[in-house]
Amino acid sequence: MIFRSQVFGLLSFFLLHLVSPLYFYPNQTVSGSTFPLLIDVTTEELETGLEKGLFTSVDLVNAYIARIQEVNSTLNVVTEINPDALSIAVELDAERANGTTRGPLHGMPILIKGNIGTADKMNTTAGSFALLGATLPQDSGIAARLRAAGVVILGKTNLSQWANFRSNNSTNGWSAYGGQTFGVYFPEQDPSGSSSGSGVASAIGLALATLGSETSGSILSPSEVNDLVGIKPTVGLTSRALVIPISQRQDTVGPMARTVRDAAYLLQAIAGKDANDNYTLAQPFDSPPDYVAACNYSSLRGKRIGIPRNLLTPDPDPPVSAAFEGAIQTIRRAGATIVDHVNITSYALDQYLNGNASLIVLEADFVSDLPENYLSKLTSNPRNVHNLQDVSNFTHSFPAEDYPDRDTGVWDEALALGFNNSSPQFWAYYQNNLEVAGPEGILGLLTNYSLDALILPTGYSPGLPALVGTPVVTVPLGFYPANTTVVKNRRKTLVEVGPNIPFGLSFIGQAWSEASLIGYAYAFEQRTMVRNKVQPYLVPNIELAEVVSMQKMIKSRF
Repeated sequence: MIFRSQVFGLLSFFLLHLVSPLYFYPNQTVSGSTFPLLIDVTTEELETGLEKGLFTSVDLVNAYIARIQEVNSTLNVVTEINPDALSIAVELDAERANGTTRGPLHGMPILIKGNIGTADKMNTTAGSFALLGATLPQDSGIAARLRAAGVVILGKTNLSQWANFRSNNSTNGWSAYGGQTFGVYFPEQDPSGSSSGSGVASAIGLALATLGSETSGSILSPSEVNDLVGIKPTVGLTSRALVIPISQRQDTVGPMARTVRDAAYLLQAIAGKDANDNYTLAQPFDSPPDYVAACNYSSLRGKRIGIPRNLLTPDPDPPVSAAFEGAIQTIRRAGATIVDHVNITSYALDQYLNGNASLIVLEADFVSDLPENYLSKLTSNPRNVHNLQDVSNFTHSFPAEDYPDRDTGVWDEALALGFNNSSPQFWAYYQNNLEVAGPEGILGLLTNYSLDALILPTGYSPGLPALVGTPVVTVPLGFYPANTTVVKNRRKTLVEVGPNIPFGLSFIGQAWSEASLIGYAYAFEQRTMVRNKVQPYLVPNIELAEVVSMQKMIKSRF
């Protein structure tokens, strides 16, 4: 793991930590006050503690940084810690002391994926040394919204390099800059990707929650295997300005959190229009709906929920299938009507499983969008990379990029296309995507059967919504049983299937239906509470109570 930013302000904490008998607090109580465990804490619990003065934002930053340092050499989750995090927390604490708060996330530390741009002392690399030291003229639209909401951007998480859009033979969670991220439900677990570090960090409480990005599966899949709620928003609900792109038609940024309600709070903070991303100007509302208010226990009552069985190809593993059938019954008991076997057309299924249009659209978009929407915006560019060919040349010549062992097959194919997203031949491929996922696919099912949502095991949910930019919410569904046979990835370096590895359930809807989907996911979550049934095998020991106690000891001595 590579830390390119220096952490400060914790020396006193660690010196005391070495001699303190208070290393672990079984009851998390200090001076008669009970503190929440950071692996389980919610937005509202932190907000209450901050309001009561039980702890400060500075305490939270110190606690989360200590937790990151405790596990990061093993898990390779965080690549950047914001060197200004503590000073930002001091400012936000002062605002709170003066009676000013910017919203429910005021003073709360959040980690963001390493492709989300910030105009500060942190690097934005997408996991590549090609962008190390490059700078931006301003924050990304997402980072600006987080700061406006009072969030402390604590740092950046590792990711599958270039958001899993470089190699045909790499691994989820690996980047040249950040190393190999591991999941926490089984030793050497595949963390999935590409928002790998964001998934693991949220799962074990290295921040209140995290942000990921998705082109096709990169929020949903790592949320699933890290036992999280993940919201993949409609393309255009959240800004992509100065987020390192793959495809303007499919890229979106969303929250990864331990509860539906926490994910809703974070989505509320980042949703909205941005003049620097014209897709956001298509939002059908002046301001986004109240996503937190959508968390209603009765949300499923009277709704029509469809199951497109022919998308379950190949058949789910038996534990996933059994849990999915159980989820159907839970949703039915919650008052929903289940409409089973609402299948996409045979043409759509064949194109989805065997066609190449979806990849060609991403490749053509990437050739155009990387230089136009990101590289050309840089205010400094030490590696002198201005387009995909430059990035490829750098990768081939820089040893730490691990080429040729990890190839550049995706880029090679994109560069060999001979056209980009402004070329006439591009349009037919894009229209094919819209047809396959639209009238002949999931949008046709939602309309033709008057459905409020579709449900699928999360492993089957990302592909078609990605093609039409529509939203999906995943929520924990279950875990592989303890006697599961271990299955490794093709490099034999990561465990893809194994004992206790989580899997999820996805709710899929029409564009801009996030509030409804959040409601359905919340209603399911509250009836099942799957998340706490299995704990990660590795979690940090350092807790907020310990940090506050240390601060009290420091003050009493000086």
